[in-house]
Amino acid sequence: MQQAERAIKLPDATHRISLAMTGVHVLVKSGGRIVANTRRAVTFTEAKYPPVQYIPRDDVDMTLLEPTEHKSYCPYKGEATYFTIKGIGERGINAVWSYVGTYPAVAQIDGCLAFYPDRVDSIQILED
Repeated sequence: MQQAERAIKLPDATHRISLAMTGVHVLVKSGGRIVANTRRAVTFTEAKYPPVQYIPRDDVDMTLLEPTEHKSYCPYKGEATYFTIKGIGERGINAVWSYVGTYPAVAQIDGCLAFYPDRVDSIQILED
């Protein structure tokens, strides 16, 4: 099924989504390396899921990532593509995702990257 044929859902009272640029310092480490370092993350809160930090691509060390063929679909956000973190073995496979060409309700995360917390050493929110 093509993405154009998929149903698009809008956030509502039964499935809330909020996006906030908080300006906090977000630092992502994996394999003892800094993979992302930003003050421009978008904190994405969806329904009952834990908040996710979406980090602008310019603030991610893309030399540490390798695109994969894996994809997934969310009716609220669109199609996600995935990246493997190089040099950390199986834990790094598809550990990072990004929505490119997001649906309008979540346009703030378009092209940003997010990290599975259990696949990296840490995602730190620093109040400095």
